[in-house]
Amino acid sequence: MNLQGFQVPYYLDEANGWALEVTELRRQLKLARAEGIKVRALVVINPGNPTGQVLSEENQKDIIRFCKDEHLLLLADEVYQENVFAENKKFFSFKKVSRSMGYGEKDLSLVSFHSISKGYCGECGKRGGYMEVTGLDNDAKEQLYKIASVNLCSNISGQILMSLVMNPPKSGEESYKSFQQERDSILASLGRRAKRFAEALNKLEGVSCNEAEGALHLFPRLHLPERALKAASAIDMPADTFYVRKLLDATGIVMVPGSGFGQAPGTWHIRSTVLPPEKKLPDIISRLSTFHQRFMDEFRK
Repeated sequence: MNLQGFQVPYYLDEANGWALEVTELRRQLKLARAEGIKVRALVVINPGNPTGQVLSEENQKDIIRFCKDEHLLLLADEVYQENVFAENKKFFSFKKVSRSMGYGEKDLSLVSFHSISKGYCGECGKRGGYMEVTGLDNDAKEQLYKIASVNLCSNISGQILMSLVMNPPKSGEESYKSFQQERDSILASLGRRAKRFAEALNKLEGVSCNEAEGALHLFPRLHLPERALKAASAIDMPADTFYVRKLLDATGIVMVPGSGFGQAPGTWHIRSTVLPPEKKLPDIISRLSTFHQRFMDEFRK
């Protein structure tokens, strides 16, 4: 079904830690409207995928004001909220921030998303989640409920796990201590993996990578030799796809080209997770480093 929808891209500021600048949002909104596109919603992922940044509370307030002023529905993907690694950063839900600003349901239309599979519980294995809808009229909510209700088979295991995420063991309960220990151990390990992998990527020739503040990903930028760009162009393939295909063939390591996510024109990135087991990370880094140096040497000649 063609609903004649359009995606309006916006770009984060890589030089400023992947900041989401409202000036960029206004610029893209103006361009879209000039082309006759009726922009209805803004999607924000916080903590970020694929970039791993965590928005500051002030930045969130600016985004909320922007959506209110421009009458945009705010779609807040907050599935990585447990994964915050930077000591100077903290997760704030858009709903909590908007309420702290004195905004109620009549002021801001907001859909908040959460999941079992992106924090410490499902770790990208099990699937289940929810969305909380606020500020939409009842007719819109009825349509959403109708769409959700047509599923033939309910995701029972996902619903059970989601209930556990929303209602974890409480202080004083028998399993509370072991739950806290396992959760903290998983999150601490993910933080160490993110830091170690970012450090390794920044040691590679022609690679620059912002530190992961949260989520489960890194989004390093590739500065590839001109011969590599020409070789990719000769087979009608984006340069970052060319790189990750060769990486896969040579090492078995899977990364995703940045062109699949949208990136500033003229730049090339790759997305990596920090999910491999911590004990396997040294070997992965070694294989990646060896491949990368051989790639650079081959196409620098």
